[in-house]
Amino acid sequence: MHAIRPEIESFGQNGIARTALARLHDDTVMPLWFGEGDEVTPDFICNAAKASLDQGHTFYTHTRGRTTLRAAIKCYLDRLYDADVHPDRISVPGSAMLGVNICAQMAASKGDHVIIVSPVWPNIEAVFRVIGAEIEHLRQRPTPGGWQITADEIIASVRKETRAIFLNSPCNPTGWVMPRAEQLRLLEFCRERDLLIIADEVYHRCVFDAPVAPSFVEIASDEDPVIVVNGFSKAWAMTGWRIGWVVAPKRLATAWGSLSECFNTGANVFAQAGATAALEEGEAFVHAQQSKFSKGRAIVSAAFKEHPRLEYIEPQGAFYAFPEVRGLTDSARFAETLRDQMHVGVAPGYTFGPGNESHFRICFARRHDELERGLEGILRFLEG
Repeated sequence: MHAIRPEIESFGQNGIARTALARLHDDTVMPLWFGEGDEVTPDFICNAAKASLDQGHTFYTHTRGRTTLRAAIKCYLDRLYDADVHPDRISVPGSAMLGVNICAQMAASKGDHVIIVSPVWPNIEAVFRVIGAEIEHLRQRPTPGGWQITADEIIASVRKETRAIFLNSPCNPTGWVMPRAEQLRLLEFCRERDLLIIADEVYHRCVFDAPVAPSFVEIASDEDPVIVVNGFSKAWAMTGWRIGWVVAPKRLATAWGSLSECFNTGANVFAQAGATAALEEGEAFVHAQQSKFSKGRAIVSAAFKEHPRLEYIEPQGAFYAFPEVRGLTDSARFAETLRDQMHVGVAPGYTFGPGNESHFRICFARRHDELERGLEGILRFLEG
């Protein structure tokens, strides 16, 4: 069919969907495959959205987000990072993933070179494939001290035709957290080259040794070539709400509004009321989630750290484990067989980019008794 671009027709499901969709609503499967926990959105957030509906907030709104939400995001960021973020830098286009799509459209065209720090959530590569960019994965290195990659390693891969560098810190799936010194080094280089950094920081509150991960928001000026993408899904248990924000160069405020209008006419208006409540009233919930995730990491580490078939590196952030199975060559078959024999759902490593075929990912943001039951199934499968 010549009416459709070949790169679109060739699109297939990512490995997470391929594994999960066959038994998506099967209650006998322990679902450790998706990037979400099992907490429902807190009542105070839901009630704010319901009140917004009751007040008749069902009409079009500003394409960069309601003024009240953008003001709440500024207050939140200023408080969290001891910053003074200019209001024109903040936009609420819809979901954080929509923010990534708009970043890609802004940065690159067909044939442009884009660097993606990986392992990485598979939909990120898909975003750049849609626009026809040339993608280069730079894989983090597993070390005894955690997954690592330096700014200089990233810089060494930059070409004349490079248009953007995408990185996710804290990282899905490895838990890598980019240190402040490395952020400063990369920003200095990209400032000189006018090269866009797209920093996905949706796991900014999912860290274990600090209240918050280092952020480019703390070091980027109003016009630096940095777009920070963030959202409500992870820290506030709002995955289904599809609401996020970006902090971008101030001069791009009009462009963000225009592109948001093109993609979805603006973010869901009553979801924005819930998001505002999350920022203004949600710190106790965030801290409770951090405690839950920390305990989940400890449970996974106890199960995986000394297992003879696994190479396991404890994550610094996010809420995933990404172990390597010694001798594994087909992570898709591994995940599907584990699902069908032990009724435990995991994400196959291959879908997170090149070099990950022997890995699998689990999400440990779940009730601890259920997590332990899922881990028992994985260990029995490895030993069988």
